[in-house]
Amino acid sequence: MSTQIAPWIILFTPLAAAALILLLGRFSKSLSAALALASAFTGCALSWWLFKQPDAAQQFSLNWLSFGPDFTVSISFTIDKLSKVMLLVVTSISALVFTYSLGYMREEEGYSRFFGGLSLFLFSMLGIVLASNFVMMFMFWELVGVSSYILIGHYYSKDSAADAGKQAFIVNRIGDFGFMLGILLFWFATGTIVFQEIVEQVPNLTIAPIFLTVACVLVFMGTVGKSAQMPLHVWLPNSMEGPTPVSSLLHAATMVAAGVYMLARIFPILEVVPDAREIIAWVGGITCFAAALMATQQSDIKRILAYSTISQLGYMVLGIAVAPTSDVAMFHLFTHACFKCLLFLAAGSVMIAMHHEVEMWHMGGLRKKLPFTMLCFFLGMLALSGCPFTSGYYSKDLIIEWAVVKIPFLGWMVAGAAGLTAFYIFREFFVIFFGKARSEHAEHAKEQPFVMIVPMLILGVFAITAGWPSIQKNFFTLEYPEHVPHSLHTFLTAMFFGGVGLAALLYFKAAKDPISIPLFANRFYIDDFYYWMVNKIQGGGAAILSWADRWVVDMLVVQVPSKLTWAGGFALRFLQFGNIQAYAFMFGAGVVGLLYILLSK
Repeated sequence: MSTQIAPWIILFTPLAAAALILLLGRFSKSLSAALALASAFTGCALSWWLFKQPDAAQQFSLNWLSFGPDFTVSISFTIDKLSKVMLLVVTSISALVFTYSLGYMREEEGYSRFFGGLSLFLFSMLGIVLASNFVMMFMFWELVGVSSYILIGHYYSKDSAADAGKQAFIVNRIGDFGFMLGILLFWFATGTIVFQEIVEQVPNLTIAPIFLTVACVLVFMGTVGKSAQMPLHVWLPNSMEGPTPVSSLLHAATMVAAGVYMLARIFPILEVVPDAREIIAWVGGITCFAAALMATQQSDIKRILAYSTISQLGYMVLGIAVAPTSDVAMFHLFTHACFKCLLFLAAGSVMIAMHHEVEMWHMGGLRKKLPFTMLCFFLGMLALSGCPFTSGYYSKDLIIEWAVVKIPFLGWMVAGAAGLTAFYIFREFFVIFFGKARSEHAEHAKEQPFVMIVPMLILGVFAITAGWPSIQKNFFTLEYPEHVPHSLHTFLTAMFFGGVGLAALLYFKAAKDPISIPLFANRFYIDDFYYWMVNKIQGGGAAILSWADRWVVDMLVVQVPSKLTWAGGFALRFLQFGNIQAYAFMFGAGVVGLLYILLSK
């Protein structure tokens, strides 16, 4: 197969599947699932084949819109090492999640609609990965937002799910507005929207560093929204209202990964804008640490993982800012996709066994009921927490090393976040799988079918091995910092074992949470602040404007003049007698009155 044809097939096969499911899905649930799986596995197979082809960067283009001779928008693909690796992540994770969904959604409502939404979601993300210009990326960027709205609100009859879908859509529009302004600034300065052409012209833009910094920060706002960086992170935990396979795909390989991938795509631009990279570093570092703190006091098993994702995305954003190549951040995106997808799928297995219960304090003692699920959760947990010689250990520690060298305060802060990560994920593990069963559902839980277990076991292997040096060299060209403090790795090891030990001490057989920190449990009250802003400031302002519109504008500008006009017309109508003699008399009286006025002067 030609390398020019493969990207088109990879991109449009999920779209074709989504269209066919929309047309035919109502006739057969099995057909819907088969079409979705066929599209995912086709893309996965072709992505692996494409990855093995020569590394020379290639571009394939099809003109889409033309605005005069100087501006053309193309549907064009960039096939280079970065896009090849991302294609592998997206399609491989999707194939496993789609397979898992066969078991998870077997008794759920909207079966065909679900697989149609997943296929559209996959198509949208693949468009971002393959895009060679800002307009194509932004178009698919927005399509990802629409797809996530559909999937997060899958249980649309449930108010919380509908609200979560709307919140995700609206919050992302805030970040996307900044992204759009950044694109327009780059187009204004360079006359092009193609990444490679912008990169070639960047040296000419360095004479206006403030302009370049503003443009980069505005583009980064897209990442703040899509990759749930503070302060636009609030939508991601609430997106857990969607089915668990959606959460897994969204957190591991699609929507939230899009923001980091976009930064990697424009990395050559960011290299020459140090002020923008410093802003990006602080946003990523603060998000990483704050989200880890919030995760320590959550009790919803999926929300804990959601805050974990926010924290890990903070590491990736920080990696973009402090490392000399984008491969450092992409390496963590690669490993994170494996272990976070695994953790969500394991959480979904627990939820199915618990009849969709998500409160971990209603669980307990599940290690004997769900042995395969516990093993898979354990493997993903080790990688997430940075256990030595797991994938997360290699990728996360490399980002921390660069951060400590470049911005020491941030570096040591995110090193501390690594200890918090070990604490909150082992806390969740101990409460779910150890101790005594705390509910009837926990006492009668059963393991899931192999269609759900097998994808988890495959991901479990990847969660441990994906970061090993023998494997990473096939996907990335990594650079390691010099002069790393000798105490750093000792500190990170102490953080891991300290977090595990503290979690075991407090939660191994706990019947309730022995720690209560309202600031963390209430997510620093950021969600409450937004709720207050929307209801009091926006709602109060709307109420004031509504009052002014009704009693000032409507009354003084509309009602009073209209009433006076009506009253005048009503009075004048009494002068319309329909009698010629009366009209002649009034005319004469008027003439006499007019003469009197004139002569009296």
